[in-house]
Amino acid sequence: MSRAAYLILENGTVFEGKAFGAEKETTGELVFTTAMTGYLETLTDPSYYGQVVIQTFPLIGNYGVIPADFESDSPSLKGYIVREWCQVPSNFRCEGDLDTFLKESGIPGIYGIDTRALTRIVREYGVLNCKISYSPDVTKEELDEIKNYVITEAVESTTIKEKEHFDAENGDLNVVLMDFGAKHNIGRELVKRGCNLTVVPAHTTADEIKAMNPDGVMLSNGPGDPSDNTEIIAELKKLCDFGIPTFGICLGHQLLALSQGAKTEKLKYGHRGANQPAKEVETGRVYITSQNHGYAVVSDSMPENGKVSFVNGNDNTCEGVNYTNMPAFSVQFHPEACGGPHDTAFLFDRFIELMKNNKK
Repeated sequence: MSRAAYLILENGTVFEGKAFGAEKETTGELVFTTAMTGYLETLTDPSYYGQVVIQTFPLIGNYGVIPADFESDSPSLKGYIVREWCQVPSNFRCEGDLDTFLKESGIPGIYGIDTRALTRIVREYGVLNCKISYSPDVTKEELDEIKNYVITEAVESTTIKEKEHFDAENGDLNVVLMDFGAKHNIGRELVKRGCNLTVVPAHTTADEIKAMNPDGVMLSNGPGDPSDNTEIIAELKKLCDFGIPTFGICLGHQLLALSQGAKTEKLKYGHRGANQPAKEVETGRVYITSQNHGYAVVSDSMPENGKVSFVNGNDNTCEGVNYTNMPAFSVQFHPEACGGPHDTAFLFDRFIELMKNNKK
């Protein structure tokens, strides 16, 4: 029988549930995702570094654990909250169960919580810090500790440590992927389109990238406050001066905008899920996208060379930028999906076309 576990919010609200996964207390930033599928991709998405994730879909774990679907080598989130977890998964690709995976990964979980009520609190008050505990009693000092929690060294903690290379079959383009906490499928999408891929750590300098003579540079997703990465932003500004075709996704989109003088802001509760609408400004067409971010580029802060290309269909925040003074563009959402819709996968083809045209 599972022991009692408690989710303590920084405002003093306490939810009682039952423990599963690793048996340890943890503090993190509480966020929710509305994705109905892809819980393995959520668990292994590095962008959740430092966060305790609520799954709004009520049943999680029914197809078990499938390592081939992981988006990173191991989870980076601090905790996991579900309404109900499936103890007997069924899928022909299944290689384990969720509880065991969380235990092996050192991630504590809580189930049996009213995730609808919890999500409404986050929507009402905005992102809150929280603590997973095994006692409902909390002192003022402990509450202060929860309130003062801050995610730090997010990119440093999730980027690769050494350069990696992947050859494509009949690859005719060479792409450098700057790993700020990259999802694996970004690389897969490039390789299957004929790109030989070199993945480099986040703090690789602009000169080092130029020396590799790439046809293009991919700026990955990643966790944390984009404005914390001052050294990376400075190197991106220098990299842009080299005129190498560049495509940024999520954090990469934000860092590229910051390098051009734009500003970013923290959203009330972010956009996380596989059903987020992104409207293309030029055509008015709305695409359903997969997203996972708590910050956004401030549209009004974009310089003249940056034209907003997509906006969020719900709150009109910036979802994409095209640059007029260099071969570069970026989007806030995830065209590589995993999990989520493939509606915007064409953006990878646009990047391929940009690189080929630049070689002529």
